[in-house]
Amino acid sequence: MADGNGAGRRFERIAFLSSGTPAADEALERLARAYGNVEPAQADVLVTLGGDGLMLQTLHRFMGHAKPIYGMNRGSVGFLMNEYQEEDLKARLEAAEPSVVHPLVMTTTDLAGHTERANAINEVALLRQTYQAAKLRICVDGQERLGQLVADGLLVATPAGSTAYNLSVGGPILPLDATLMPLTPISAFRPRRWHGALLPDRAHVEIDILEPDLRPVAATADHFEIRNVVRVSIAMDHATGLVLLHDPGHSMNERILREQFGY
Repeated sequence: MADGNGAGRRFERIAFLSSGTPAADEALERLARAYGNVEPAQADVLVTLGGDGLMLQTLHRFMGHAKPIYGMNRGSVGFLMNEYQEEDLKARLEAAEPSVVHPLVMTTTDLAGHTERANAINEVALLRQTYQAAKLRICVDGQERLGQLVADGLLVATPAGSTAYNLSVGGPILPLDATLMPLTPISAFRPRRWHGALLPDRAHVEIDILEPDLRPVAATADHFEIRNVVRVSIAMDHATGLVLLHDPGHSMNERILREQFGY
């Protein structure tokens, strides 16, 4: 335990990161005066000032650095963020509850034979590039599960991302500690009654694009996009754990549970 002077705290060195809006920059200036502000490489904890977009950018930027991230909302939605409050920040950090998120790994091959690899914290999505629906073949762990899906697209989400795009297209909300991945179609035309699947989070998903010249498809891992793909492989990276900190009573699991009950 820390004493009254704060000695022994785990989070003495704080790096504040701003989204760049006037409100976020002003907050950074005030907080840096009150608590100091070190470079991220020297920090015990990263405190982001903005919205969910900044949180996702920060998680990507520091993936593999094992630095906990505590967000304070200076943006709009703020699902991943804590309430903004300047007082007693170090005490809040000490009391915060950690949530561990594992990202997805997307590997793509395009028409020219080039391969790309990217991580996704929310979801990997395949989307049609033109007015024509995409035609997709789905294999799980090397076995064909759906020979042809005709749809606007398809996505695989993490439990943390299940409340984002996945929920918007009718996918299930998952608890953060669920050992599952939702596989959710986007505006499926054939088979019309297929609403997706829940896969073990150790599964390896491989999607082949049928008729890629006539029906081009783009693949995205959060904000990173590759166009004209012919094959996309998706798996969860269990070796990488991203730590988000939330105030007691507002953990990621609690927020996801509230989302399931519509508040």
